[in-house]
Amino acid sequence: MSLAIMFILLAVLLVCGAPVAVALAGSSLVYLFIAGMPPVSMLHNMINGVNSFPLLAVPFFIMAGHLMNTGGITVRIFNFARAIVGWMPGGLGHVNVGASVIFAGMSGAAVADAGGLGNVEIKAMRDAGYDTPFAVGITAASSTIGPIIPPSLPLVLFGVIAQVSIGQLFLAGIIPGLMMAVALMVMVAWYSRRRNYPRDQAFAWGVLGRASKEAFLPLMTPVIIIGGISTGLFTPTEAAVGAVAYSLVLGLAVYRTLTMRHLLRVTMDTVETTAAIMLIVGAAAVFAWILTANQSAQHLANFVLGFTDNKNLIIVLIMLLVLVVGCFMETIAAITILVPVLLPVAQTVGIDPVHLGIIVILNLMLGLLTPPVGMVLYVLSRVSGVRFEECVKATAPFLIPLLIVLFLLAFIPQLSTLLPTLLYR
Repeated sequence: MSLAIMFILLAVLLVCGAPVAVALAGSSLVYLFIAGMPPVSMLHNMINGVNSFPLLAVPFFIMAGHLMNTGGITVRIFNFARAIVGWMPGGLGHVNVGASVIFAGMSGAAVADAGGLGNVEIKAMRDAGYDTPFAVGITAASSTIGPIIPPSLPLVLFGVIAQVSIGQLFLAGIIPGLMMAVALMVMVAWYSRRRNYPRDQAFAWGVLGRASKEAFLPLMTPVIIIGGISTGLFTPTEAAVGAVAYSLVLGLAVYRTLTMRHLLRVTMDTVETTAAIMLIVGAAAVFAWILTANQSAQHLANFVLGFTDNKNLIIVLIMLLVLVVGCFMETIAAITILVPVLLPVAQTVGIDPVHLGIIVILNLMLGLLTPPVGMVLYVLSRVSGVRFEECVKATAPFLIPLLIVLFLLAFIPQLSTLLPTLLYR
């Protein structure tokens, strides 16, 4: 009965618009009172929930992304992608996707991609005569590549909560992220043929050389991060610290585009974002502790397996659940609530936790492109000046290639587990 009251109160608070951290902590506190447990246990579990070395990667990757955006790195990345794929029909659409792939190796967040690159990409596409809805749609869809290709804030949190190697999760995201890019570029090519979109510029080795020279140092960021983690030179947390240090060197000493005012704003944005995430993680730790103490996850696993033990069907059920939750809940909150519940079910039928992580995160990325809580759509609506409803309509066609990739990843686990198996197992 006390568990039922906790879940009902959680649902009511979320529907009423209460912050996720407040909803999780409030419903957990009510459970403790009903169960006659000391409230101090809540504080104890909240502290334990955030007292994790891998979680230190979160603020540093957030700060690295802000520094890259503020330091003018995004323009250099865009110009480099333009020199590589701008010659193709619908060139700026392909540039949009290519720039997101490159920036994904630096920021690890879809909203950072949409807010940083989105402004540059949409303006360039508008000036070149592309339809604004097309520009907004491909910008929104390509931004979801950011949390799949390492580094990735959602994968860090998944790894901490599921107690899975973050290094393996990072490597598992490389092939899926590239698949997403290829699928979106195929969609761009199809659109370009139908609407006769122009090539951006003819391919020229001189242009590529100049763009490569300007973007060389920023392009080393993902090389350093991914290379260092995969070779065991440093941990993901140490890589995040290195990314911040490298971004500071580029912005302050090399390009000299960062000022003290910029640094103050970046620091405040990082503190604000990190605080919100850590509050959710801490509150979710209490919620998960209550579920574990009551063996709720195991009961759910037994309930699901009572209907079917078919691995593929359970994968479909997990995907549907995460997809629906992702439409109504912010990514970090969804991860902290769903993972402790879904992981035992997945492990019971032999789903690799690394494979599960990629499926869950990609599902939640699609939620960023759907109302009512499509954060990427809200960001692009503000950046482009297009109404939110129009952003939803413009993005809808680009969900098709992403859904195709999602189903391929779900039923061909080797696409996710190949690189971790080769380098870790």
